[in-house]
Amino acid sequence: MRIARIAHPQGMSFVRLDGEGPGATAAEIEGLPFGEITLTGQRWALDDVRLLSPMLPSKVVCVGRNYADHAAEQDAEVPSEPLLFLKPSTSVAGPGDSVVLPDVSDEVEHEAELAIVIGFPGARKVSREAAPASIYGYTCANDVTARDLQRKDGQWARAKGFDSFGPIGPWIETEFDPADAEVRCEVNGEVRQLGSTKDMVFDPAQIVSYVSHVMTLLPGDVIMTGTPAGIGPLESGDSVSVSVAGIGTLTNKVIASE
Repeated sequence: MRIARIAHPQGMSFVRLDGEGPGATAAEIEGLPFGEITLTGQRWALDDVRLLSPMLPSKVVCVGRNYADHAAEQDAEVPSEPLLFLKPSTSVAGPGDSVVLPDVSDEVEHEAELAIVIGFPGARKVSREAAPASIYGYTCANDVTARDLQRKDGQWARAKGFDSFGPIGPWIETEFDPADAEVRCEVNGEVRQLGSTKDMVFDPAQIVSYVSHVMTLLPGDVIMTGTPAGIGPLESGDSVSVSVAGIGTLTNKVIASE
């Protein structure tokens, strides 16, 4: 099932997406989408509404160097346990939103990732075996990074935390097998990153369990699971797309700061 959040003439709603292509529709969900889905009866053609970020998480937890080839391209060691950092909720952007290049960086890069969305009732100190029950679904994500600031600061809060540096979407797929899914990034139609989730050092269940022993995960929280090799620069005017096979494609335009 595909769950999205949309802007429509009457406001904003969570919706269930039905169908594909020109005939696809968005059926309004009553309240939040967790638990048993209840539809209001309101439905729109998907072409007549705008997709927003599928969740507004209280926090975005990220896992660094979770692909050995990405660690190697940065001359870094593969960590012995998940390497965690946070993006603020204000970094979240949705499909079609702009990634804004900050004036203080000359080296902004894309990082295509599979993202986990936490479901109800959340997760606190769950085992690896119990962790899948805390996962509501999965979506695409782009961990946009000011690489020069990452090197300069020695920690990652500023480099990863600018407004618009956390695009997620286009929707949440609740029935998805993360064992071996292609993760791809294209910039202006050129393939920059091409990997598979099977190459993750730590799989989603391990990650959710590990994070939940550090901090309580709330429903709607997002975990970005790391990026394969091939990170590269973004420039004003670029169109950057992150695709995860079995989910969809998240596309954003890159613009200069005003």
